[in-house]
Amino acid sequence: MVTDPISDYLTRIRNAFMAGHRVVEIPASNVKKEITKILFEQGYILSYKFIDDNKQGVVKIALKYNKITKAPVIKKLKRVSTPGLRKYVGAAELPRVLNGLGIAIMSTSQGVMTNKKAQSANIGGEVLCYVY
Repeated sequence: MVTDPISDYLTRIRNAFMAGHRVVEIPASNVKKEITKILFEQGYILSYKFIDDNKQGVVKIALKYNKITKAPVIKKLKRVSTPGLRKYVGAAELPRVLNGLGIAIMSTSQGVMTNKKAQSANIGGEVLCYVY
């Protein structure tokens, strides 16, 4: 039993990058699917596929590397809000990651979105993680 599925999701991606894997498979959930869609839209992963195996389901992610240096595109994945210590922010104090170069993935009342989208919608929420 995993107590923090989002942290497990981020750790699996981080470990796959460190091991040099091209594809990583992660047990699916609705929040993980939304985070995967955001990572794809922002250009941090190459592609993704949701596989229904008549159980929990699987998220299959193709990782993205720099063509020249072969370095991972994602430098850091940092979990912010944990089950033991939730981190909520209002619309006025939304985080800026690396002076706007990275993104913060947030869970808001209107769904999972980036900090930039939450700022344009003028809503706050729970900061799930930082990606840069």
